[in-house]
Amino acid sequence: MDKGFWKAGHTPTLVSAFLYFDLSFMVWVLLGPLAVYIARDLGLSPSQKGLMVATPLLAGALLRLLMGVLVDHLKPRLAGALGQVIVMAALLVAWLAGVHSFSQVMVLGVFLGVAGASFAVALPLASRWYPPHYQGTAMGIAGAGNSGTAIAALFAPSLAKAFGWNAVFGLVLIPLLLVFVLYLAMAKDSPNCPPAKKLSEYLGVLRDRDAWWFMFFYCVTFGGFSGLASSLTVYFNDQYGLEPVQAGFYTAMCVFAGSLMRPIGGTVADKVGGIRSLLVMYTLAAACLYLVSRDLPHAWMALMALVAGMLWLGMGNGAVFQLVPQRFRKEIGVMTGLVGMAGGIGGFLLATGLGYSKQLTGSYSLGLSLFAALALFAWVGLLSVKQRWRTTWGAAHIAGAKV
Repeated sequence: MDKGFWKAGHTPTLVSAFLYFDLSFMVWVLLGPLAVYIARDLGLSPSQKGLMVATPLLAGALLRLLMGVLVDHLKPRLAGALGQVIVMAALLVAWLAGVHSFSQVMVLGVFLGVAGASFAVALPLASRWYPPHYQGTAMGIAGAGNSGTAIAALFAPSLAKAFGWNAVFGLVLIPLLLVFVLYLAMAKDSPNCPPAKKLSEYLGVLRDRDAWWFMFFYCVTFGGFSGLASSLTVYFNDQYGLEPVQAGFYTAMCVFAGSLMRPIGGTVADKVGGIRSLLVMYTLAAACLYLVSRDLPHAWMALMALVAGMLWLGMGNGAVFQLVPQRFRKEIGVMTGLVGMAGGIGGFLLATGLGYSKQLTGSYSLGLSLFAALALFAWVGLLSVKQRWRTTWGAAHIAGAKV
């Protein structure tokens, strides 16, 4: 990494953004690693399991737009603090009162979606401190907080086995409170925060077709990452008969690969350009997902293919957000909300689709195949805009960074 990066921005804010994002993502996908236990106790069908793990993703997606507006009006630090308080309150109620029905777990999933909306806070909080040629790296480090999904997959099944799945809602409050204190002490709003716009002005960005392209591209990369992160514990349990704890370990390995590669993807995009990076990543991710859809005979084979697929999706997440702040520098708050919303919707569609695929066909093959095809469609879409982007806003004398 360029040594000048650490002098270009505000490191304490970057670290606090990462920690806040990391723990928020841990909570956001918490129902996924607990799904096997919850489904057994509540008697859920495969489609209900899919909806349960997908509901926080959809809620987080929709709330990211609201959080993006709050970021511009209240500034990122305060918006993030409010979100953390809401999530901790919901977990406290779930722990003390208990969750006893499918409808109650769905309501909890909606509140956990607030944690998923942290995306619209953490990235602007960090990125506004850094110049254009470091955007991919800064966004990648802050965005690497999606490694929290690996923490959930690694520890939640073991804690549920030892103490019961409802107790996990109380146990996660301990790290959440610690990070909340660090966040308040370390995070600072950049002096370059743009002035708040009128509410009617926010959706004006949707008149720009590039906004829709970015939303679609992130729908595939982050949608694939988050949808798989929420579903893989159930997948390994159903498809290969792994116990929840072992399935959680397998899931954590997949998620860790994607999380680790996000900042690397941003750094690579800074050096070679986000478009070139994404063209390669979509191709390889589609190939990996299609391979998994062939119902590989052994769990370790599926694990290897999924680790590779998550690796490329994680790098793609970093590459998309190397491009977004270059195109929409002044609207980065609302664009982070919109693009993040699209990513969450992609995760919801994948997680839900996998559940219905299992219930209707007895296999996850159809759902995985369709998402692999969507990745190829994103490759075609990126190829269609490449020339226009590189000769307009992505021209070297305008962007100040490789596109």
